[in-house]
Amino acid sequence: MKTHDKAEQLASYRKTIDNLDSALLHILAERFRCTEQVGHFKAEQALPATDSERERRQMDRSRIIANEVGLSQHFVESLMKLIVSAVVERHKEIAGET
Repeated sequence: MKTHDKAEQLASYRKTIDNLDSALLHILAERFRCTEQVGHFKAEQALPATDSERERRQMDRSRIIANEVGLSQHFVESLMKLIVSAVVERHKEIAGET
């Protein structure tokens, strides 16, 4: 493969990655908008910010999906823990717990 062709191929891969990164961030933003509504609902209903049973089910589901799509379970668990931690922290803020 010629140097020019290699550069074009690499640029094409990178463009695809950039598009996927953008899509991921948009999806994550939508998820956080939804969890913001959940946080307000929980606060209005005097529900706790955390739900360990829900978190356990989410983690179990994430592990299954990780296996189905060929992602590292460790990576997916770390990602989900980061996301859930941010959500719980925000729910506590909404409830006035922090």
